[in-house]
Amino acid sequence: MHSTTNDSKILLALNKPKGYLVTRSDDLGRKTVYELLPDWAFDDGWMPIGRLDLESKGLLLFTTEGKVGNLLTKPGGCIKVYEIWVRGHVSDEHIAQALKGVQSKDELLKALVVEKIGVGGAKTKLRVQIDEGKNRHIRRLFGALKDAKFGTPLKVLELSRVSIGSFKLNIQSGKWRFLAVEEERMLLSSK
Repeated sequence: MHSTTNDSKILLALNKPKGYLVTRSDDLGRKTVYELLPDWAFDDGWMPIGRLDLESKGLLLFTTEGKVGNLLTKPGGCIKVYEIWVRGHVSDEHIAQALKGVQSKDELLKALVVEKIGVGGAKTKLRVQIDEGKNRHIRRLFGALKDAKFGTPLKVLELSRVSIGSFKLNIQSGKWRFLAVEEERMLLSSK
C-alpha cells in the first residue's frame, strides 16, 4: 500500500487527455492512463470506473473497491455530463430523436438531456447527459442521426466528460487528485 495518502480515500479523479487508452497495458505500445498516475495506482489495483475512448477526454474516476465501481456504473445510476462538438447542424428534431433513442447494434441508445450551447460554422456544441455508459454511447447515438442538409451522419468531433454525479471536473488536463471525503460522500449518497 502506498504511504503518501490517507487510507480512507476510495476514489481518485483524472482529467484524461486525448490519446490515452483506458487500460492497464496495450500490446501495441500506445499510451495508457496509468502513465499519468503514480506507480502505486497500478501496483495497488486502482481500476477505472467506466471508460473514455482514445479520442475522448475529461473526467475519469478510479477506485480499488469493486462495489463502488459497480454502484457508479450501473444503468440508471449516476448521471454523466459531456460537452461535445458535432460536425453538422444539430436541429430540434435531432435532439428529440436523441432523447427518444436510436437503435444501434441491437441496443437502444438515448440521452436524458441534450442542450445546444454553441454553434461555430458547420459545427454544433452540445451538453449531453446520460445515465448509462454503453460502448461509445454518445458517438454512436449522434452518428445514427443524419444531417438534414447533406444527408450524412452527424459526427462527434470532440467529446469531454465534465461531471459524474455530483463531482464536476476541476483538474488540469493530464493531472489527478483524490476526491475529498465530502466529495466522495456526496457522490456516493446521490446513488
